[in-house]
Amino acid sequence: MQFPRRTLAAFAAAALLAPLAAHAQGAYPTKPIRVIVPFPAGSTTDIIARAIADKMGQSMGQQLVIENRGGASGTIGQAAVAAAAPDGYTIMVHSSSHTVSPHTFAKLPFDTEKDFVGVTPISSTPNVLVMSPSKNIKTLGELLTYARANPGKVNFASAGQGSATHLNAEKFKLAAKIEATNIPFKGSAEAVTEVMSGRVDYYFSPIAPVIGQIRNGQLVALAVGSPKRAAALPQVPTTAEAGVPGSEFNFWIGMMAPAKTPAAIVNRLHDEVVKALNTPEVKERFNTLGADAWTLSPSQFDAYIAGEIKSNAALVKAAGLEVQK
Repeated sequence: MQFPRRTLAAFAAAALLAPLAAHAQGAYPTKPIRVIVPFPAGSTTDIIARAIADKMGQSMGQQLVIENRGGASGTIGQAAVAAAAPDGYTIMVHSSSHTVSPHTFAKLPFDTEKDFVGVTPISSTPNVLVMSPSKNIKTLGELLTYARANPGKVNFASAGQGSATHLNAEKFKLAAKIEATNIPFKGSAEAVTEVMSGRVDYYFSPIAPVIGQIRNGQLVALAVGSPKRAAALPQVPTTAEAGVPGSEFNFWIGMMAPAKTPAAIVNRLHDEVVKALNTPEVKERFNTLGADAWTLSPSQFDAYIAGEIKSNAALVKAAGLEVQK
């Protein structure tokens, strides 16, 4: 069979372009990737992001540059990512509070569900309820007894209004049927400092920022807020085990990208996170932090986020949290 000259020319052009197209698709990334963390440096979200960024950069051949955009319970960083080009060069590592902001802010410059696409969760990191030893409270039962005997006098720290640490504390407060006032801070570092000083009564802190202080006696760990005990603190009971059923809270950290980021790039990022989590160095780092590696496919993560947005709406309403205007 003979083809017309024009058809043969088209075939030839296609043959020349095919390798170029394949190269273009496989070239990502060709420059450093910006990773926005909507919390200050030293926060658990920041520590987890940095733990995997180095390994991902080595594997992908480009540096992943962490950019901390703290403030407004993470919404400043969220807004920056939502407005970024969906090309895979701006991504976000955020926490459970990503699914809380739609219910604690009257107006946001983004849609939490529609303006982001999930890449994968990275870790499930238990929060631990800590107090200063100067309070002379050694068990969760003692804290509950004190709170019930002193209604309105107990307070707790959070890493910002509507943050995961705040929601964990509110869920505990509702389940325990106690009164306690939220004292919000810009991040975990400030919250830990105030609790250590005794100026604030307690804090549901991610384990990473307080593990050292627990081990050297500067803080007392009463319980973890997660459904199961933390590997890093096996002797510390869960809040449910300590007598407060229904108080469990899953504090997760995950990676997201702007909506409309090509599926091929999202899948590449997902695979690179999984690869990083399986390296001995990251496994050891997570063990030190008390974090459990946790991954889902992008579509599964999107579904999980949608479910949390709905469930957190009920929690915010039940807790009577103030909506920021």
